[in-house]
Amino acid sequence: MFITKKALSRRTFLQGAGATLALPFLDAMVPALSAAAKPTPRLGFIYIANGVIQKQWNPSATGPLSELPPILSPLEPVKNQLNVISGLAHLQADTFGDGTGDHPRASAAWLTGVHAYDRTQPGVEVRLATTADQLAARVIGKSTQLASLELTVDFPTQGSCDSGDCFYINTVSWRNETTPNPAETHPRVVFERLFGDGGSAAQRLARIKETGSILDSVTEEVSSLAKHLGRGDRTKLKEYLDSVREIEQRIQNTETQSKHSIELPERPVDVPDSFDEYTKMMLDLVALAYQADITRVFTMIFARELSSRTFAHIGVADQHHALSHHRDDPELIAKKAKIDVYHAQLLNYFLTRLQSTHDGDGSLLDHSLILYGGGMGDGNLHRHFDLPCLLAGNLGGQFKTGRHLAFPDKTPMTNLLLTILDKAGAPIEKLGDSTGPLDVN
Repeated sequence: MFITKKALSRRTFLQGAGATLALPFLDAMVPALSAAAKPTPRLGFIYIANGVIQKQWNPSATGPLSELPPILSPLEPVKNQLNVISGLAHLQADTFGDGTGDHPRASAAWLTGVHAYDRTQPGVEVRLATTADQLAARVIGKSTQLASLELTVDFPTQGSCDSGDCFYINTVSWRNETTPNPAETHPRVVFERLFGDGGSAAQRLARIKETGSILDSVTEEVSSLAKHLGRGDRTKLKEYLDSVREIEQRIQNTETQSKHSIELPERPVDVPDSFDEYTKMMLDLVALAYQADITRVFTMIFARELSSRTFAHIGVADQHHALSHHRDDPELIAKKAKIDVYHAQLLNYFLTRLQSTHDGDGSLLDHSLILYGGGMGDGNLHRHFDLPCLLAGNLGGQFKTGRHLAFPDKTPMTNLLLTILDKAGAPIEKLGDSTGPLDVN
């Protein structure tokens, strides 16, 4: 550790023309001879839709995760940092005599435990509830540049909904009972929210052409700061800035290759043609935001309910939602399971990046808790119990890991959300249909 009499502020930024760059956690931010800084808690919520092939998701035994089930097998490199949780339910996503809409209600209930009103009924006001991510953001995100970050890689669209309304499937984050948080789709918009001031379409295009990188505007400040850092901190700073530049270049390359990059609209719409590259780029941006402590809370939709996305790059040309209604056809089950495995591969990409990024006395994964799952268990039968639910990370030692925890059937998933909020330092007494926190240790 680099010992100084005066510690560098945790909220130190590098200022440049059109750019504000937060710093990762450095040893120089710890006062000399003081106790080690308390780990910064970080929470993430990643949504997968249309249920999963449950027989290939749930581990065969409870207790230690000696062997991962087929769908979760890509997570073997981080197995010791996982908890697979079974027995949870979102029964508020069932129909209460208000028609169909099992899919929209599934995503609406995921972080609320609240039954979503059917908007097709005349005179019914749209209401839900403040979601768990926002309850956490009000506490652990109040001192960060962005209290929370909402993302999706499955483009919001009205499309075809079984309730006649897709309102609830395009985000899983609600600021309050009447205000959903839109989920951002475009990597450059996310990048500029994290590191730059954005500006108009003309200003963004000019900056791309003229400067090439926001890092060019903070070069002098980086050099000045590095002179006062120890060797370990200089290495951390270099690795962080290299990551920022590498992602920025990937975004610029995508825009350069795009048919639409000649004249950017006011809200850019270009994303990588490859879904794999696109999703990993968005996950890399989240990892950077965690590393620089720009935000401590995020939500991301890997797949929205009723998604019609196809996955030709993994050999699945069928639409995701259609495959979830497999009718016990072995061929269709195999294809749906292949999509589930692929999503787990993307999750592993993100978790291994967090695990390899130093943060204080551990890694970003050590100090984070990522909830991965959805509001529907059996997509074929539209059942909202035995939900897919996985926790990754231990939130600075708050969670024991490497286990399969089986709770009584139809235990409210909101009980787990209560537990997560409590461990993250944002306790509440009740959330939706919760009956009390879970004993996860």
